[in-house]
Amino acid sequence: MRKYIAYWFLIFIVLSCKSAQYPQLVDGNNHRAASFDNPYYWQQHVDYTMDIDVDVNNYQYNGKQTLIYTNNSPDTLTHVFYHLHFNAFQPGSEMDVRSRTISDPDRRVRDRIFNLDPDEIGYIIVNTLSQDGRPVKFKTAGTILEVELNTPIRPGNQTTFKMDFDAQIPVQIRRSGRNNNEGVALSMTQWYPKLAEYDFEGWHADPYIGREFHGVWGNYDVTLHIDKNYVVAGTGYLQNPNEIGHGYETGIVKRPDSDKLTWHFKAPDVHDFTWAADPDYIHDKLQVPGGPMLHFFYQNNEEIIENWQILQPKTAELMEYFSANIGLYPYEQYSVIQGGDGGMEYAMCTLITGGRNLGSLIGVTAHEMAHSWFQFLLATNESKHEWMDEGFTSYISAHAMNTVMDRNRKNPNSGSYRGYFSLVNSGREQPQSTHADRYAFNSAYGAAAYSKGAVFLAQLGYVIGEEHLRNTLKRYFKEWSFKHPTPNDFIRVAEKISGLELDWYLTDWTRTTNTIDYGVLSVQGVGGNGSKVTLERIGLMPMPIDLLVEYTDGSEEYLYIPLQMMRGEKPASGNQKRVVLDDWAWAYPTYDLNLTKPVEEIKSIKIDPANLMADINKENNTYKP
Repeated sequence: MRKYIAYWFLIFIVLSCKSAQYPQLVDGNNHRAASFDNPYYWQQHVDYTMDIDVDVNNYQYNGKQTLIYTNNSPDTLTHVFYHLHFNAFQPGSEMDVRSRTISDPDRRVRDRIFNLDPDEIGYIIVNTLSQDGRPVKFKTAGTILEVELNTPIRPGNQTTFKMDFDAQIPVQIRRSGRNNNEGVALSMTQWYPKLAEYDFEGWHADPYIGREFHGVWGNYDVTLHIDKNYVVAGTGYLQNPNEIGHGYETGIVKRPDSDKLTWHFKAPDVHDFTWAADPDYIHDKLQVPGGPMLHFFYQNNEEIIENWQILQPKTAELMEYFSANIGLYPYEQYSVIQGGDGGMEYAMCTLITGGRNLGSLIGVTAHEMAHSWFQFLLATNESKHEWMDEGFTSYISAHAMNTVMDRNRKNPNSGSYRGYFSLVNSGREQPQSTHADRYAFNSAYGAAAYSKGAVFLAQLGYVIGEEHLRNTLKRYFKEWSFKHPTPNDFIRVAEKISGLELDWYLTDWTRTTNTIDYGVLSVQGVGGNGSKVTLERIGLMPMPIDLLVEYTDGSEEYLYIPLQMMRGEKPASGNQKRVVLDDWAWAYPTYDLNLTKPVEEIKSIKIDPANLMADINKENNTYKP
């Protein structure tokens, strides 16, 4: 009996260890049901099958959608919600009203929605919806479909929704639409009834007012029927290339004798599906060594062709940079597509406007491609933590451009620092914890998300050390790709890598508008050969201090003052020799230190010689006799 008990106890231990090391699969779900560091983590799963018939003459389409929803949560769900994003492009919508009432509207939107004619608006009309074969009650509320379930979905269970819907593609205004300013026919983003996310915070059925998105991880099987003269690009792997042609062919093309072609795509492990179509697309391909196949879709316009061809090898270099510095791109392809209204990231692709100068074309591609990591693999809730995708993307794309374009800038993120300082001086700053739609000014949103978000990472390198930051990004990707990480998840990775306490950094930088301001208050002789330096903390946000002392004889002395609440210190940079001084506790407004040389021999004293600390007043950072 003891042997029998011991045997099953051993089996239990082995299984427990395996579950701690490897992802758990639930009901065939390809996503991790538990993370390595949080056994209580869970996320929902969807499987979409859609059949879409498009009429390019009136810009309308009919869709049939089958959606299998897996409830991996510990909760029983009595309702579900869908996003109907195209409904935002109607006069009187929340997006329209917000654009007409905010003091600095997006120049692409302004009052354009308000002035749309009925045949120019966007809409998604749900005709029928059933759950497991039985009709359910539903109601459209702006850009949200509210659904009352017949049968609650219990933890671990699946249910199948079937829907028939009609839609009209709006005139291109924001991200989605028809006939953009460069003449691309269809930019189809956020175009289908999309199930809202449910996570540890509950439902995220936010109306579409103009900002970012949050989606459920899953698999997509999408069939498009569209005019035979159109070339289709977007998310997913084409399943029937020999029937399509248009540059996809792998052998003899067998097109059906019909006015329409059928394009069949499958996209595994994504949280969105996007496509674009135009009859004039050129389609080029380029294989990244050891990486994905790159696809380029751009119009047959002699004014842009040369730049788009130069772009292609640079895109391969960018893909290699991001894979080396964050983590390997996991899909077999990535597409750069001319379309949309600027630049916007999507699953396995991006839509960008193509009539740009070469530097801008490569730059926007770098930024949007970086989003494949910071949002489409590390799928943060962009509405609540927009700085995590836009800021992290701005940080890493600036470093990538610095390398790929041979810029050799000492601080590739200097522009982001300037953007942050401008935000502080504007008086319009709100905490980065502000919901993306609740910023009083569009300009404040942009600076907080992009500039201040990028500085968060660049300055973190100052706090914990550049090598620790590089390792943090890689471990963050390893642990949280194909999941929905939060700000706390990221900072916990940084703490584990650095061994430092960093909650103070996350709190002050992202949840307040506290600023950093340190200064050299005084330098005095103390008799004999020494001198006394007094530093002061003027701003509310604490920081550790790097200090460089230069002497008149040409020698230098690096000093480091740890922040007491960090409970440790960052490593020295490279072969740098430094002196580590006593901790500085935040509540003390001043800090005294002694130098061994007299005041007369001091040439300068500088706080933060690398200029990585976002100190809002640099003038008091340096002492010169």
